[in-house]
Amino acid sequence: MRNLKITILLCLMCSITTYSQNILIPRTIQKVTIDGNLSDWKTSFLGPFVVHDSGKKATQDTYVSFAWDNDNLYIAYRSIDSKIMGKAQQKDTEIFNTDDLVEIFIDPDGNGENYLEIGVNAYSSYYDLLLKCISPACGGWNMSIAFDVLGLETQSKITNEGFNTEIKIPFSSLNTIKNGSFSTPKAGTKWRGNAFRIDYGNTTEYLALQAYKSSRFGFHQPQEFAVFEFTE
Repeated sequence: MRNLKITILLCLMCSITTYSQNILIPRTIQKVTIDGNLSDWKTSFLGPFVVHDSGKKATQDTYVSFAWDNDNLYIAYRSIDSKIMGKAQQKDTEIFNTDDLVEIFIDPDGNGENYLEIGVNAYSSYYDLLLKCISPACGGWNMSIAFDVLGLETQSKITNEGFNTEIKIPFSSLNTIKNGSFSTPKAGTKWRGNAFRIDYGNTTEYLALQAYKSSRFGFHQPQEFAVFEFTE
């Protein structure tokens, strides 16, 4: 009987979803200017990022901060980088294959369908794409890099330590994503997502604010995303 109870308990523990970490996104009443200058950023920075599939310490630190108001989600990154890889490139170039960059993934319902990915390099070049499906259950891998977040603003600034990045994402544009479960948040709204960095330096590292417990390689694991909670 005791062994049966232990087995049941282990099964229950295995069934608990792994996206238990809440990342609080505070409301701001300050005007946020997207210029890569973080001196006026009011909310706390979280981090440092870790290697996404092991939780090990990164070679170079990354920090991120979030804020929101009635119209937009704001994200700021501070990336320590002694060897910046990349260059200015056209919009929607696949810079994730070549350039040091930061990324944000947002999938409100965490079902792996119709979720957002944005990446920005140290030279303010960016892409925005829609992941329509990543699972065989919904037809297999299907993404649209032609998708545009209308009103999106991104800006990076190279510093003595590395580079800073700011992103503004209008809720009005996200609300147009069909079957994505996006809607303008209010205090208490919870979305799922994660913040990432790819560091192509002396050692290539794929980093995340929240590491994945599965130890599988790859950022596209919505079942492992953290919880973004909008707060007052």
